[in-house]
Amino acid sequence: MNTSATFPTHPDMNRDLAASYAYCGQVARREARNFYPSFLLLPADRRRSMCALYAFLRRSDDIADEPGSLAPKQEALETWKAALHLAVSGGMPAPEAAGAWPGWAALTDTVARHAIPVRYLDEVLEGVAMDLHPRPFATYDELQNYCYHVASAVGLCCLHIWGFRSEGGRAEALAVAAGQALQLTNIIRDVAEDARNGRIYLPSDDLARYGVTRDDLTAPHAGVPLRRLLEFEGRRARDHYEQARPLAELVDPVGRPVLQALVGIYHALLNEIARRDFDVLAGRVSVPGWRKAAIVTRALAGRFRLVGSRGVEPSRVP
Repeated sequence: MNTSATFPTHPDMNRDLAASYAYCGQVARREARNFYPSFLLLPADRRRSMCALYAFLRRSDDIADEPGSLAPKQEALETWKAALHLAVSGGMPAPEAAGAWPGWAALTDTVARHAIPVRYLDEVLEGVAMDLHPRPFATYDELQNYCYHVASAVGLCCLHIWGFRSEGGRAEALAVAAGQALQLTNIIRDVAEDARNGRIYLPSDDLARYGVTRDDLTAPHAGVPLRRLLEFEGRRARDHYEQARPLAELVDPVGRPVLQALVGIYHALLNEIARRDFDVLAGRVSVPGWRKAAIVTRALAGRFRLVGSRGVEPSRVP
């Protein structure tokens, strides 16, 4: 699948807004290796919106990940949050001001166009702040709270871009489960990298139960205790994938393929980790490009099968 196509803008879009969306599209193409191929399944307007959301999230994460001491990062994150609220309230940080960013116009248009509650973006920034103060999670409940902020809140934003039927909050609850599954998969894959950066996301009570030490997380290979612990966390992730399965039926037909592609790619990543007997320390685990392409293609075809079975006319993806 070609992911280098020209980023589309609407002919009636003003120049500044078009430039802002184009900037976000460039960020997404460059950085969103696991995500951008699925964005191409969306109609052009929702694709732009997904890129704007992704670019905001990428910049938010960069604040926590950039080198430097804690205090400047905290200040930068507060400035970034203030700029967000200024932008969505109709203002715009001046180009030379702290918090200035080329994507603000695109993000605020996306938030307004799809009625994304700003509290979800605030919750994402709360998750970024958690990474500024890394501390062990004593229990799985504490880890789930973290996963909600850094992943499930993002999924709730995506629901508004894709379009969905809430059914009394059922769709939102399923989106939370999907976010938990994806983030747990990330945590399992990145155990060694996170530990080297001073971040241990695996719950302390699970580490103790399986007899896993901090040194075990950065060894050349995963020992039996760590592999069994990661297998256990993998079962938790699979439970969340299963819980989230009905979400596709509640997402609008045009948004359904991107959901199924994203979940499919991360589920395939978990399967690959399991195939390696959870030895994630021997090398970074990834899903081959051909397999991602197959998952994306299958997701697009699945949209028409699911919609056709419900007697609804599928929308055409331009």
